Amino acid sequence: MDQQHAAELVTKKGKVFMFDAIECMLNYEKEEGADFALRMVNVYETPKELIKAEDCHFLISKSLPSPMGAFLTAFKNEDAANKMQSEKGGKLFTWTTLQEHHSTIGFNDFQNEK
Repeated sequence: MDQQHAAELVTKKGKVFMFDAIECMLNYEKEEGADFALRMVNVYETPKELIKAEDCHFLISKSLPSPMGAFLTAFKNEDAANKMQSEKGGKLFTWTTLQEHHSTIGFNDFQNEK
């Protein structure tokens, strides 16, 4: 499992679903339509640290590959995401705007993002 891009969903009963990439977690949640208690992601700066997805900022950049090809990476805070964007290019998202983006175009289209 790629520890810089891994993610987890936790049900209200405590069952954990692990994913190799954030985009896989979002796709699964969308398909299941379930209300999960926690959404956790590994962040680029400290790969083994899981943080609530809602507290993170995200970057889609063709210069920063993720395991499943969506080029999606999480960061602890906006400053870290902005710094990486200035180095690698790409588009920034909050958790809310990332979910909106996903519901509009889906992650299969992320390869076409600039």
